[in-house]
Formats: sequence, structure tokens, C-alpha cells
Amino acid sequence: MDRRHFLKLSVALGAALAWGCTPVRPSSSGWRERRDLYPQGVASGDPDDNSVLLWTRRPYADGRDSATLRVEVAEDPEFTRVIAKATARVQVASDWTCRVLVGHLQPAREYWYRFVDEDGAGSRIGRTITAPHPDDARPARFAFVSCQDVCEGYLNAYRRMIFEDERAAPDERIGFVLHLGDFIYEVVQYPDQVKDGHRYDRLITFPIKYPKGKPVARNRFWVPDSLEDYRVAYHAYLQEPDLQDARARWPFVAIWDNHEFSWQGWQSIQEFPGTEGWVPAQTLKVAANQAWFEYQPARVLPPGSSLDAFDAPRVVDTPVTEFDDDGLGTEANNRAAIDSLIAYRALRWGRHIDLFLTDQHSFRSRDPGNHDEINPLFEDDKLGFVPEELWAQLDAGRAYADGHPPARLSLGDKSVANYRAKEAPQTILGAKQKAWFLESLRNASATWKIWGNSLGTPDWRVDPQNLPAELGPWKGAGYGLMAASDWGGTYHERAEIFDTVRDAGLTGFAIVSGDRHSFWAGYAAKALPPAAFEPVGVTFVGGSLCSPGMAEANEHNLKPDNPLRPIYIANPDGGPSQHTVNLTLRHGVRSALEYAKGGDLEKARAVRNPELAPHLTFVDMAGHGYATVRVDAAVLVTEFVCVPRPVERSKSPDGGPLRYRVRHEVPLWKAGERPLMRQVVVEGDAGLST
Repeated sequence: MDRRHFLKLSVALGAALAWGCTPVRPSSSGWRERRDLYPQGVASGDPDDNSVLLWTRRPYADGRDSATLRVEVAEDPEFTRVIAKATARVQVASDWTCRVLVGHLQPAREYWYRFVDEDGAGSRIGRTITAPHPDDARPARFAFVSCQDVCEGYLNAYRRMIFEDERAAPDERIGFVLHLGDFIYEVVQYPDQVKDGHRYDRLITFPIKYPKGKPVARNRFWVPDSLEDYRVAYHAYLQEPDLQDARARWPFVAIWDNHEFSWQGWQSIQEFPGTEGWVPAQTLKVAANQAWFEYQPARVLPPGSSLDAFDAPRVVDTPVTEFDDDGLGTEANNRAAIDSLIAYRALRWGRHIDLFLTDQHSFRSRDPGNHDEINPLFEDDKLGFVPEELWAQLDAGRAYADGHPPARLSLGDKSVANYRAKEAPQTILGAKQKAWFLESLRNASATWKIWGNSLGTPDWRVDPQNLPAELGPWKGAGYGLMAASDWGGTYHERAEIFDTVRDAGLTGFAIVSGDRHSFWAGYAAKALPPAAFEPVGVTFVGGSLCSPGMAEANEHNLKPDNPLRPIYIANPDGGPSQHTVNLTLRHGVRSALEYAKGGDLEKARAVRNPELAPHLTFVDMAGHGYATVRVDAAVLVTEFVCVPRPVERSKSPDGGPLRYRVRHEVPLWKAGERPLMRQVVVEGDAGLST
């Protein structure tokens, strides 16, 4: 791409352009580091083989509305070999952030960059990396992370990642960090909303105070109510030292999850516990998109963007009451808000990685289980599971049983009218994004086709039919689901994706995701026994960086006398808590109950249900940390790096000890073959996870 084309691209991306050139020269900027003037640090993102986006924020409080920074890019951290420099505008309209597209770089190279104001006051120095050339056959490595609620924990995992990467051989270092969402949590609590200042064993901190904000969920939480509110959240998060250090070391590739907009939001609609009905939030969806654009150096194309600022469409908060056949609200403000920033995109990293990022919230249809009409079926339910067959009817709608859905939805001796009988199947991707994704998969040419999405794909299957009768009657026909709000319960659309992989004869299909606040590994299959089990790829879910998850909630919320506690949490012989929920999901309820009796894992596995979860090889519902992926022409290796529950900031440079490191190796398979995953515990103790 020549300079003219790069200039057009930089304008489309809302970025200034810096053009790499020769001869190289030492810096002449007079840079003097003043990190206090650049409180959110520096970052880079979405590299390709000859360019990368750079980012910083330099606020001013002297009454001006804009200023000019200089950016320098060098081949060395001492800036004796500066290969690009340019000017970039910061202004109050973009919250003093700037984006710079640096072009004409060399593939697979390290570069260092920094920003300088007109007085010579400089940002910290950042390091970035360009992608290898698309034909480059060298191995590639990246990390994936998600879920970093800095009000409830600490980012020791980033410190560990940095420590190990600095000491790794150059060809074993991480090329980029894939952030799979919940970069911020827009839901915060103020001191008067937190009993005793703690949740579980965690001391809650209060780094965020919204200038406006609004209380929700019967005054249990505060959420943003303006663009400035969202910006304040990013301000606080990016002053977290380990996150800031990570963004200064690697380029990030980011996709949002729910909390970048709204806790239980979808399209431009908000929902909150304790609130009647939906809250139209088109203005906040645009504000959330704008703040994400301002703070993430992502190669995204906001319609009508300018060189200097996000061009936010004018929208009005209007109830969304009508939907097209794909579940997308037809109200004009809803469409405009969603389209104000399109985040799904692809990235190529050498010969071995085609990475596809999808947006799981902006286009999704209404959750088919989130309807008051179904509540009568579960009025006296104590188990909390949804029968597989019932959920399949809800998910598929009119497509169930080849177009023959039942007239009524039934559970035991109760039934309600099937409100989904005339509706299209549930969609997470929406029609337009799904068409792009499926076509991109069919045309993928890299060795490994990696789908990065914020929501996990493995089924949350359980076997309550094997529970002792005294724990409560199970009214389902067979298996149940512990949860169904992500890809694990989106049977119809997930099958459409996996069938595309199968029909195209694709090999090397791998999924990496987040959101579940737990580590999972296994196989990508559209159905489980007694249906045909036909994996088309492998799937991984990374643990949260610090956000609390189900296992922690079980420890504190399930009373010792709760008869169901042993299938979630146990304390054999009065010892420390053991997360038997891992056994429940991986081996079945009998396995969990057996382990809870005396802590004998061999006996527990002897009564496992082999038909329950052939799709799973590893589950740790208590896992925090990050994962790395290394690929070459022959094998994909994913490592789960699990840190202890991050309730305190580690004081050591390595981020503290590890709970475990588990390696999952997947040799490349041929078309028509099944993938095979080999698992090794490299370090520590994975407990009940295997």
C-alpha cells in the first residue's frame, strides 16, 4: 500500500498518519518523560504486516480545546534510530485521545514509540510489534484475556504475563494480546451500596464516581448515563498499573462484550433486575461505542468518521417494539445506534493464523428464555436446571423438529403456550454479521482458523436425572443445562456455523473466548450423545483476569445445610473448599457427590457418566488468569496460566505464584478426521478440573 492509500485509510480510521521512512536518524524531539501528563499511558492495536495503530491521551486543563502532539517511532528503545515521526491532534471533543496509524513498517518487527507535547513533555515509551507477512511460516504466539473488574480484584495475571515474556526467547514471545471483552465494567457500586465494604472475601474499591450516572436494580448499582460517564470508567481502568504496562508492551486486539455497554443489554436496549420492562438506550449505546473507539486503538470504521473525532449520529431514546425476522429491532434510532460502530473484523498473522472477531451483543435477538411467559413452568423448581429438550424448543423457535414446533412448552405436569412457535431461531450474530463470518471462514487460507468471540461455546450440560430422589425431582426427559445464555445454548446458530466448517472441509478450526470467568477446554461439536457427536474443531475459554465467578459465589452463597451444595462445593473431612462443580460438568452429579463424601478422586471418577461431556477435557470454574496460544504448521498449543484468586495486588515482579499451568496440544487434523487434544499439567495442581 502506498502513502496515498494509507492516508485514506488513516482518515477512515479516525487516525493521523505517520509514515516510516529512511534514512533513520536519532530523536530530535527533546522528549522528557512526564507520565503524570499522560495518565492513561500509551497503547497500540490491530497490527498488520506493515502498519499499526498507536494511541495515547494527553489532557489539558488550561482552557484550550485542542493541542498538537508529536509521535516518534523507532527501531530501538533508546530512539537512536527513529524511522517515523508525525504530528497528531488531541482535542476536548475526543476526550484528549489520539490515534496514529503508522505505515510503511517492516513485517514481524519490534518498534518503540512515544508522544511529545509542544513543551517536550513526553509519554512513557511503548513497544509494539507488526504481524508477519501472510506467507511467513514461522510459529506464532498470542495471549487471550477477558473480564477485568478492577473494583473487585487486581491484575496480577498481566504482571505474570509480562514477567514471563520478558524472559522468553525472542521466537517464543507473545505477538499480540487478544482482549475478549469486559475491558471495563460499567456497573459499579458506591460505598453506601456495599455491606461491610466487601463482596465475598474481596475488599471493594471505588475508583469510579460517575459525573452523572443512574442507580439501577433497586439502588444496588450505578451505571453510566452519559458519554462522560463512560469516559470516566476508562480513565480509572487505564490508571491500573498492570493493565497500563501490558498495553505499553504489546499491541492489543480487542472486541467488546456486554459491560462495555450495559450489563444485560442487547442491541440498544438495557434490562436491569428489579426494573419493569426494557429501557430504550440508543443514546447510551452510541456513547458506549464512542468511548470504546476513543480508548481502544482498533482498526474499526465508524460511518462518517473524521480525522479528529468520532462522528456520533443523533439518536433519540425510543422504545423498540418491532423486530424483523432475524430479531433485529426495526426502530430507526436502534439501527443508527448499533451501526455507529461496527467492531467485527479479521486479522491475518503470518501463514498460520486467520483470526475472526465477532460482536455477540449488538445484533443478537432477544434471549428466548428471558420471557415472563415461561415462569409458571419453574415456580416450584429447586434444582435450577433447564431441560435440554425444552431449551432446544425455545432456541429453535419455528425451526424446531424441521418446522414442527410443539404448540405448548411443557415441564412435568405444567405447560404454557409456545410463544416461540412462530418466531425465527435465536441469533447471536445477526444476519449481516453471520453472512460475513461464514463467508470469511469458507475463504480462510491460514493453517489455523481462529474464532475470537466474547462468549463461550461449550455446552453447560448436567445430568440431574442421576441425582438421588431426596435432592429433588427432575422433571426433564434427560439432560439439563446449568446455563443457556451464551453459545452453549444457541444450538441452532452454533450448528449452522459448525456445519459450515464441516461442509467446507476446513481443518485447524479453533475457538477462543471469555466471559464465563472460568477455564474450559474441549471440542467444538453441535450436538452431544445420544445424538451424533461430531467435533469439527477445538474450543477454549479463558478464566477471568480478576472478576469473581460462579465457584466463588458458591462458596459464600450456598449454605452448609443446602442439600444441593455437594454438587457445587464440598469440604471433605472439614478441609478447604473444593469446587465439585467441575466434576458435575465434566463427569456428572454422581462423581461430585462421591467426591464430597470423602475426597477420593479415584472413586469419584469411577462413577462418572461417560455420555455427559465428551466435548470437555478440562473445566475449572474457579480459575483466574490468562491463556496463550502457539501455532505452527503442525500443532496448536494452548496453555492455561492460572493465578491464585487475585484479592490482593502482588508485590513481586513476577505477579506472584501460580496455581497451575496446563498445556493442551492439538495436532493439525485432515479434512474428515476428528481433532485430538492432549493435555499435560506442566506446573502446579489443577485440582478437580480434569
